[in-house]
Amino acid sequence: MTTRTISSPAVRTTAAPPALSGLGLFTVLLGAALPLIDFFIVNVALPTMGRDLHASEAVLELVVAGYGVAYAVLLVLGGRLGDLFGRRRLFLGGMAAFGLTSLACGLAPDAWTLVGARVAQGASAAAMLPQVLATIQAATAGRRRAKAMSLYGATAGLSMVAGQILGGVLVAADPWGTGWRSVFLVNVPVAIVGLVLAVKAVPETRSQRPEPVDGPGTLLLAASLLTLLVPLTEGRAAHWPLWTWLSLAAFPLVAAAFYAVERRADRRGRTPLVPPSLFRLLSLRRGLALIVPFSIGFSGFMFVIAVALQQGAGLGPVPAGLALAPMAVAFFLASLAGPRLVARYGARVVTAGAVVQLVGVGLLALTVRQAWPHVGFVELLPGAAIAGAGQALQLPVTFRIVLSEVPTARAGVGSGVMVTAQQSSLALGVATLGTLFLSLAPGLGMRDALVATLLVQLAVVALTGLLSLRLPRTIG
Repeated sequence: MTTRTISSPAVRTTAAPPALSGLGLFTVLLGAALPLIDFFIVNVALPTMGRDLHASEAVLELVVAGYGVAYAVLLVLGGRLGDLFGRRRLFLGGMAAFGLTSLACGLAPDAWTLVGARVAQGASAAAMLPQVLATIQAATAGRRRAKAMSLYGATAGLSMVAGQILGGVLVAADPWGTGWRSVFLVNVPVAIVGLVLAVKAVPETRSQRPEPVDGPGTLLLAASLLTLLVPLTEGRAAHWPLWTWLSLAAFPLVAAAFYAVERRADRRGRTPLVPPSLFRLLSLRRGLALIVPFSIGFSGFMFVIAVALQQGAGLGPVPAGLALAPMAVAFFLASLAGPRLVARYGARVVTAGAVVQLVGVGLLALTVRQAWPHVGFVELLPGAAIAGAGQALQLPVTFRIVLSEVPTARAGVGSGVMVTAQQSSLALGVATLGTLFLSLAPGLGMRDALVATLLVQLAVVALTGLLSLRLPRTIG
């Protein structure tokens, strides 16, 4: 009798968690790549969209912002739903919805239909993406987890650059006369393949103690992000009407209310949407503080360079996209060396990456200053390659640091918080650096406006370098 009472719990305790195979890892990384590619793939397609749909600049900005804001607002909720109902189930539902909404984008008959479809596409991405990191956290351990996290970071960074290149190639290739619509339609077969692979290879995981959805927290987080991102994105094109200023004024009040509600829920033993207690983890807190400026600078640069090369330097979609190919190649190669460097030097790799990126962005600014408007693949190659290598030494490592101490039971919440911070910052980068560039261009001209924006990004990169000095020296 005694033997039975002792052995039964032992069996439950030692039961192996579901393992993520190589094919399963590839599948979830495919799910991570799709939403990020789609955030950037439209940048080089916007001029063609505007001409074809007779869309104003404000509506075109909504094509970008509608996706980014819906994506950012719902990410943490997507992570919580995965904890509650099963991460594989949410991944499959998000992938299917992403394919359907991509089809809706590609078939949109007018600009406002496209905006609505993009919002729905962003919501689909928010259901899918948090499950990627949560599944990695729950279904891997030790060296396999470290390798998977490095691959996730490399996939994220490479997807952001590759999206812009792919967009240019597809628009110029005009397959079957689809033009800009091809940048959305290409997702449909990829989503179908992803669904087939996910059914076969992605294990089901969920939180052992799932919590109900935090309704007040969800609404207040959505209101916080909307009051900040929407006016910053639309304000310049709409000539800063009164509602934009009222919205920005409301942001700190709504954000304070969100924090108060979440803190009270945390103190009462419930699991709020974004638990303040999670920020007691030093690695998460300091890693997120670095992800924010990094992502702002990254997305702002990608948007601005796409506009400047096409409208200022007169490049077509393909040359404008391929001008960033050295950045993508360098990012990929440097990310391969990242795990070995981290094993030897720890978090100081992030600081070194910031220094390398600083050199690359500085070279880009000098090139634009001296060679404009004759800038293209060859002229931008040195700066773009060096900047890409520097980015690769920062992003994957920082992702690992942020989630290194998050318990498996809170994998969905932790990954949702991290990806929300990243995605909100990507949207904020387009809104802030994009607005700065487009505001300066009429008075200074494209060249000087681009140089000024690159100098601002230099300051942002310097900030990430300083913040990296506060990261934990060793990475779990």
